[in-house]
Amino acid sequence: MRVWRARIGPSFSPAMLTKPPTETAQPLALPDKPSIAVLPFENMSGDPEQEYFADGMVEDIITGLSRSRSLFVIARHSTFTYKGKAIDIKQVGRELGVRYVLEGSVRKAGNRVRITGQLVDAATGNHIWADRYDSTLEDMFDLQDRVTSSVIGAISPQLERAEIERAQRKPTESLQAYDYYLRAYASFYKFTREAHLEALKLTGIASGIDPEFAAAYALGARCYMQRKAFGWSTDAAQERIEARRLARRAIELDTDDPSVLAMAGHALAYVVGEVEEGAALLTRAINLDPNLVIARQWSGFTQLWLGNVDAAIEQFKIALRLSPLDPRSFNALTGLAYAHFYAGRSEDASSCAAAAIRLQSKFVPAQLILAACHAISGRVQEAREVCARAMQLDPTLRISGIKDWGPNRRPEDIEKLAQAFRIAGVPE
Repeated sequence: MRVWRARIGPSFSPAMLTKPPTETAQPLALPDKPSIAVLPFENMSGDPEQEYFADGMVEDIITGLSRSRSLFVIARHSTFTYKGKAIDIKQVGRELGVRYVLEGSVRKAGNRVRITGQLVDAATGNHIWADRYDSTLEDMFDLQDRVTSSVIGAISPQLERAEIERAQRKPTESLQAYDYYLRAYASFYKFTREAHLEALKLTGIASGIDPEFAAAYALGARCYMQRKAFGWSTDAAQERIEARRLARRAIELDTDDPSVLAMAGHALAYVVGEVEEGAALLTRAINLDPNLVIARQWSGFTQLWLGNVDAAIEQFKIALRLSPLDPRSFNALTGLAYAHFYAGRSEDASSCAAAAIRLQSKFVPAQLILAACHAISGRVQEAREVCARAMQLDPTLRISGIKDWGPNRRPEDIEKLAQAFRIAGVPE
């Protein structure tokens, strides 16, 4: 299997994304503050159905750590590429560019949960801290808080404790609602139409059990974003109404949870078309949690739609550095492709688009921008072949609907795309 690695830094060039790892395998430079990657915890329950529980526990620990401005935290989607694999901590440190690695296990039996964790210095392989926590499910959120606080304390007693305290708010009082929320996330990340519908149904169940659960509404709004991006929409007007309702309800319930703000903000910008408000919510999310990759990615898109190409590129590059092995990097890479395309750098745009498609071949926006790049570069036959693949994924694509694909604010960007799409063969 051929693999590629992206190294985003001062010397970044999109052309690097197409090179094999032997040409770009230099270790990432360490950030100028303590950096950590939380690896997937091993499910020791003996029940494969409990994987979502172990994964959800890790995601919450990552979220808690991310809210400290004194830490650089690698995103979940990069660390989860190591799931189920034999781990060399030193190699993980080099590949992700971090000083510390947290690994552990979760054992769930009936109403009892046991978590073990070890914090390792990635450069030396030495254990800095290790502990074991036993609790009941009723105390699960307190358990997450204790693990997170212990890791913070082991790295540096001087870290900003106030930032961590914000992470200790329980997302919901209902453990049953939280369980459905975790199941919804597990379905969401399968990237199939059937799993997407399941995720949307599960978020509805979660919010039905706990009507005050902001994150469940926000994830429901995010499902409509996925629905649009992958060409699964069946009633765009009704879906805009529903996405807006869910996003508004999420914000009404919680204006301080960066993940909620990010999901709701992007839904308002991308699905509903309220770009300015969406951009403001994403900026607030980043201010609350500078390590939140989804906020960085989606902020990049909102800046792109507002015509701020340089600001968009900056956000996409930060997202790629925060999560260098992220399977969902196709989002940021696609955004970079559009940004370079608008700036007249079709070769760079084409490289980014191709890298995005290698990660997720069914992502329609990536296929479209690659077709546009080929078209504007005179590679008409290749453009039409890519366009045909995009039309197979979403037969409803029309040039007249460009504003619906992404709510661009600059007429010149819309016209440039329209001209390229006509050459590629997108119907009027």
